[in-house]
Parts: sequence; structure tokens; C-alpha cells
Amino acid sequence: MELKWLEDFTCLATTLSFSRAAEERRITQSAFSRRIKQLEAWLGVTLVSRATFPAELTKEGRAFLPVARETIRNFYATREALQPLKGVQEPVVTFSALHTLTVVFFPEWLKRMRRRFGDVRTRMSPDKGGIEENIGTLVEDEADFLLTYAHSSVPFLLESTSFPHLVLGTERLLPVSSPAPEGPLLDHAIGEGTPLPYLDYGDFSFFGLALTKLFASRPRFQRKVVHENTISIGLKSMALAGWGVTWLPEGLIREELDTGTLVRASDDRSWDIEVEVRIYRHAAQGRAIVDDFWQAVRDDLEGRPL
Repeated sequence: MELKWLEDFTCLATTLSFSRAAEERRITQSAFSRRIKQLEAWLGVTLVSRATFPAELTKEGRAFLPVARETIRNFYATREALQPLKGVQEPVVTFSALHTLTVVFFPEWLKRMRRRFGDVRTRMSPDKGGIEENIGTLVEDEADFLLTYAHSSVPFLLESTSFPHLVLGTERLLPVSSPAPEGPLLDHAIGEGTPLPYLDYGDFSFFGLALTKLFASRPRFQRKVVHENTISIGLKSMALAGWGVTWLPEGLIREELDTGTLVRASDDRSWDIEVEVRIYRHAAQGRAIVDDFWQAVRDDLEGRPL
């Protein structure tokens, strides 16, 4: 059970429109509908009749609505009561980030930012797995900043005025595997027409979507999915154990490429994907520490003296 499911449901009960409720909740309609279904699955009942327009609450939905509203009020009242006094509360900057970025990018980047910004306490929100879910942490003010990869082939559903971004750098996604007697496994699979044992990111992760677009634009080959994981480090472990080919960020596998425990799965560099590393913020988030940190990031990118 997640609090946002209850907030989604109460919003839908007010608008009686999936599209309007999704717009108010600042997520796509498909993601909104999925969350309502998750709430219904958790409760074991249907809350909304989808056979009418506008939408109607079922008998169970009408019975549950006051419970949902009271639960939301109680959660926020409890959170407020548990907060330290404003004068003694230590400022915290909260980040949401793709798991790989928390490993290969965030630690050194934050060290550089601390030299520019000064001491800062930070918190990392867990990776939600899917793109929409990670974006949701920023939209719903669960995080002050979102660190993510970006690529022209993957739509990013954030309006630029309300959610500005800065480009912090670039990263390359490379097809790799453990060494094989037949040579680069991707080239071999294409040349011989044999199935490629493939370690997959799934359909909803950032890298999964980027790779789907890459495969659609390149010579076709057979992929036999032997394992799926939205997290790069998990796929790296499987590749090291010899399970097949996957695409991994170069920063995550530099040592393995140097030692030869992982090798390129193709000599054709057009199978590489170059992505940007971006930081996003919510422009309406008015905390002074958030504004000051954002300005420090801008100053760092512009090379201003410390």
C-alpha cells in the first residue's frame, strides 16, 4: 500500500475523470490507471466503474472514500507532529536517482559539490525502477532533485518550465559479455543467425526503452532473454558469470574492461548508446537550501571560481 494510491483515488473521486485526475496528479494517464488498479488489487475490490462516462465509484468505492480521506489526513498530521521544531531542524537535500548513478556518478560529483557548496546533509530516495515512477518522486515532492540519464529516443515527461534541468555530463552504454571462444557474441549472433543470450532491462526502465529503440533501428537479430533486471549492477554480475550479453554504462565496468573479465560484444561502435546525465528540480519548490544548491550546480558547470 502506498499513500499516493489513496491520493490518486480521492482525486479521481473528485474529478470522475481518469484523464483530468492524471493531469492534476502530474503523471501520465496510463501510470495513473495502473496505480488505481494496484490499489484495487491490494484491497481486493473494484473501486471505480470503468463502463460509464464520467467514471463512477462502485458501492465499495463509495464506502472506501471517507476511509481514504481520513487516512491521508492522519498520515500528514502524524508526519507534521513528528517533525523537529523548525528552529532546530537540520536542512536536508533529498535526491532521487537511477540506481546506477548512485554508484558510478553521485559520490564523486557530490564531493565536488560539497567543495563548492559547503557541508550539506543529503538523503537518497530509492530507485523506483520505472521512468514514470522515478519522475513521480520529483513531481510529488518526495525529492528535491532527480538525477537521471536522458536520450533523445526516450521521451521524458516533464514540462521544462516547471521542471528545469542541467546537463552534468555524458555516459556511454556498451554491449558487453564475458570473453567467449567465438569472439564478440553480438557480432557472432548477427553473422551466424543464431540466438543471442540476452540480459534484459525490461520494458519500463530507462535503459530498456533506449535499447528497444536501438534494436528497432539496427540490423535485426534473435535475442533469447535469459534474465531480466532493471538494475545495471545486477546485469553486470550475470554478465561476469557468463550468462550472456547486456548493455552496461562504461563508468560501471571500466575496471572489468581493463582486466578483460568483460569484453565488448561487438566491434561495431554504432551499437553504443551515448546518454546525458541530467539533474532536474521542481521550480515551485521554494526552500532556500534547494535554490542555493541549484545555483551552486550552475556555477560549477559554468566553471566559476570557488
